Amino acid sequence: MSSLLKSLLATFNKSKVVKSATLKVAKPVEVKKDKVVLENPEILKQAESTAKEVLTFAREEAEKIRETAKTEMRELQNTLRAQEDKLRKYEESLQTKENNLVTKDKQIDARLADIEKTKAEMAELRLKQVEKLEKIGGLTKEKAKDILLEAVDKKLARDVAERIRVAEDEIKETVEEKSRDLLIDAMYHGSTEYVAEFTISTVKIADDDVKGRIIGKEGRNIRTFEKVTGVDIDMDETPGEVRLSCYDGVRREVARVALERLIKDGRIQPTRIEEYVAKARHDIEKIMYEEGKKLCHMVGAYNLPQELIAMLGRFKFRSSYGQNMLAHTLEETRIGMNLAAETHANVDIVRLGCLFHDIGKIITDEEGSHVELGVKLLEKNNMPKAVIDCVAQHHEDTEFTSKESILVYISDAISGSRPGARYENVAEYVKRLKAIEEIAMSKPGALEAFAISAGREVRVMVDPGKATDDEAVRMASDIRDEIKAKLTYPGTVTVTVIRETRAQQVAK
Repeated sequence: MSSLLKSLLATFNKSKVVKSATLKVAKPVEVKKDKVVLENPEILKQAESTAKEVLTFAREEAEKIRETAKTEMRELQNTLRAQEDKLRKYEESLQTKENNLVTKDKQIDARLADIEKTKAEMAELRLKQVEKLEKIGGLTKEKAKDILLEAVDKKLARDVAERIRVAEDEIKETVEEKSRDLLIDAMYHGSTEYVAEFTISTVKIADDDVKGRIIGKEGRNIRTFEKVTGVDIDMDETPGEVRLSCYDGVRREVARVALERLIKDGRIQPTRIEEYVAKARHDIEKIMYEEGKKLCHMVGAYNLPQELIAMLGRFKFRSSYGQNMLAHTLEETRIGMNLAAETHANVDIVRLGCLFHDIGKIITDEEGSHVELGVKLLEKNNMPKAVIDCVAQHHEDTEFTSKESILVYISDAISGSRPGARYENVAEYVKRLKAIEEIAMSKPGALEAFAISAGREVRVMVDPGKATDDEAVRMASDIRDEIKAKLTYPGTVTVTVIRETRAQQVAK
């Protein structure tokens, strides 16, 4: 049986045309001379019937396969025809575009040829015009060009010389006036309006009964307040107000804010005093940092260490000779920046030098002048060497090393010496200098004493016969301690005790 027949039989069995094709053979088959003899004729009939059914089914399946193949063939032919039509249209489109491009190329070539022809005609026409002009003027092209340039050079030379002479005369006449204008302009742009500040703050009160609550039972409230804030309270001077006295402006401001809040709250007692003072101190620290940042931004200084910004903010509550240090620093920095810009100096160095020149005055817990303390603080924060030099030299303690240092010195002098900038009674100033000299002269063995450098130093000459070297050292220490205890002074006072022995003989 062939493979096709086997396939048909399998399909036939699946369609259940023959439910059972099992042939039962009762007895063995006997084969004689190529003939098969079956003893049971029913089986033979059944086999013939099954074969017919199989053939019929095979014909039907073959017809179905043939129809399916014809249908697929027709669909494939239709698809091929559609693709052929599409390819033919695309080919026609490409041919059309190619024809258009060829046409455009021809048009472009024709236009280029026209342009070249026009250029040639223009060049020929220009040459003819030049020849005609040369014949009319009797000059060649090069000769006419030389004559024209020579005339222009002569005219320009006269104009330039005349303008130079005029400019030189103007410079000679206005150089001094211009210099004065530069200084005036710098001071004008840097000036700020403020009044002299002292060491007293006032707090307004509604009535004098509030003073009793501030004092408290047996004075415990006022004692606690003065102990916590470090300020003195005076309530006897003026009715309707309380005065707070302290040389430290920060402490005084903390006390003022805390007292105003306590008065508003009404519950004045030691515990609440400590609470309100602590909160006021925290708020003032924030205010000072913001003031420092504001000062830096007003002069265009950014990305500075936070420690330096906070120190600059303390200028708001600090004054020197009655001059508010925040206002003085702002004014001096603006003057310095304008002077640096006009003199072509490094504006950034001058800006930072002016900004930090008095920062050492804020440091009160270390020994040394404000210049030394400021230099030390800037070195700690890794500031540029040029800026540190400006701070170190702004009082001429050391020689100037750059023009930026000189400009910082000039700016500080302009801001501090202008009328109304600082307040200090001349009599009080002289009195302080005399007091320093008197303290020095009161020591045994002192011969002479001189207060110099505006009271920042006192030099004491001692009798070498009445004081030894060790006693001179002790004398300097005693004078320092007495000045600290008895006098009020800005900055520091250096005590120098000089002891020397001289031997002199006269030959006759």
